[in-house]
Amino acid sequence: MSIICGLPLLECVYCLACARWAWKRCLHTAGHDSETWGLATAEEFEPVPRLCRYILAVYEDDLRNPLWEPPRGYGIDPDCLIMKKNYEDTLGRAPPYLLYLDHDHADIVLAIRGLNLAKESDYAVLLDNKLGKRKFDGGYVHNGLLKAAGCVLNAECDILKELVEKHPNYTLTFTGHSLGSGVAALLTMVVVQNRDRLGNIDRKRVRCYAIAPARCMSLNLAVRYADVINSVVLQASC
Repeated sequence: MSIICGLPLLECVYCLACARWAWKRCLHTAGHDSETWGLATAEEFEPVPRLCRYILAVYEDDLRNPLWEPPRGYGIDPDCLIMKKNYEDTLGRAPPYLLYLDHDHADIVLAIRGLNLAKESDYAVLLDNKLGKRKFDGGYVHNGLLKAAGCVLNAECDILKELVEKHPNYTLTFTGHSLGSGVAALLTMVVVQNRDRLGNIDRKRVRCYAIAPARCMSLNLAVRYADVINSVVLQASC
């Protein structure tokens, strides 16, 4: 009798515990994860606004005659724009991107745009994944984003190698927003793993700034590549 009477009580406790978990989960934001982190230094944050402008520049059809230029411009010298690829150029296998030789900051920058809500190919890249589908360097990564990163590297490997060797004191920066940030992060990892394809570039010259990054790798990889991949999150933007 006592056991039977205790069952409803256990069910109530279980339901309350589940409700509490769901309530806390709904209120949880990415800001809670980073609330105890230290602030970035001015030097660490310095490239971020500039790289955000480069990413926005990918959305323009013609940088010499921009339509949506921000108040202070994109900060890009069109004469130093190495290339700019659109969806037709990538065949939808990767988001559009540009390659810019930034002499003012001694930087070779490959910037990738974010998710285009009107492009089925972007959704195809994003949805090409399932838990545990793709292993990489002892961890797991997003399959579709890794494939997109591979497409970009295969297409631009020769020109990147040429620029890296021609400008040995320049850094090589991969950056992107949202979907593009995931491609940029995995592209950075692939480059670090295959530095011989870019003339054995020093790992210290390679870096990534992922703006509002997509979740694209397991925690062990995020920790292992933390020296080259920087995630930039505004409050709960992820």
